[in-house]
Amino acid sequence: MLPARFAPVLFGFLLSGIMSGIVTLVAAVRNVGLAIQAVDAWLNAWLFGWPVAFCGIMVVAPVVRGFVNRLVKQGT
Repeated sequence: MLPARFAPVLFGFLLSGIMSGIVTLVAAVRNVGLAIQAVDAWLNAWLFGWPVAFCGIMVVAPVVRGFVNRLVKQGT
């Protein structure tokens, strides 16, 4: 088990992996079709995109969290 201080990084890592996997899979299937080449195209795009998505989430998440906190009534 990891200490609780790693929760934001682990959350960003998992979220970026899942979301970039879904988005690149959809893009690969749309561009290549449901063919075996789609798997190769998807993996290449995903492995390139995941680190980009992770860095983006680590930068953007605190900003979005602050924005959401201003839009949501606290305590209810």
